[in-house]
Amino acid sequence: MIKFLAALFILVSTAAHAQSPLLTDLPLSYLEQSDAQSRNQPLIIFLHGSGSNEEDLFDIKDQLPAGYTFLSARAPLEVGPDSYQWFNKTPGNGAYDGVTGDLKSSEALISDFVVKATEKYRTQPDKVFLVGFSQGAIMSYEVALRRPEILRGIAALSGKFLPVLRAEVKPSPNFKSLEVFIGHGTVDQKLPFEGGTDAVTALKKLAIEPEFHAYLGIGHTISDNEIIDLDNWLKKINQG
Repeated sequence: MIKFLAALFILVSTAAHAQSPLLTDLPLSYLEQSDAQSRNQPLIIFLHGSGSNEEDLFDIKDQLPAGYTFLSARAPLEVGPDSYQWFNKTPGNGAYDGVTGDLKSSEALISDFVVKATEKYRTQPDKVFLVGFSQGAIMSYEVALRRPEILRGIAALSGKFLPVLRAEVKPSPNFKSLEVFIGHGTVDQKLPFEGGTDAVTALKKLAIEPEFHAYLGIGHTISDNEIIDLDNWLKKINQG
């Protein structure tokens, strides 16, 4: 019975994706779930991790508030069949970092995507959120702290605040209304838990008070509890 239900879930999930064609009218290819009649509703944009694609986070939408517009963007750098990334990792065995040119290029693409999606889906910047996992979380920090005027907030899941961003970004009045959710598993071996706690420290130096959640015993993945916390965070902000 369990195997039957699992197979049924896979079929339903596959059918759902088949009904969400890849769109290419914005600077990044993407999936969408939207109400054609909606106006000024929250817009959630998912940014996947390295080696994945736009389908990876899209199902999270089903556990987030109904009525929102959801987009899931594909990173620009292809690394294999159905496999993409936002930037190349710097060579060597040092701390996880990204190639500067890739980071700048992807940041510009995401920012342009956000601005054009905000216009297309008839909402306002104070209702736009990035939800990124791993490299997607890293890029969420890049966009939010370099272009805070185009967003209300970000959710950085299992990410890191890269050194170049820490060195270049200074406190700004534009950060005053920026909301940040950080979630990180305590046994993450790809991007260690310290990446989350270090981001909290860095953001507080910019006068940003993030909402931080540690997930005991969770590795480099998104837990059910994390999605529940994300859902509550979005509802709190958008009902406030």
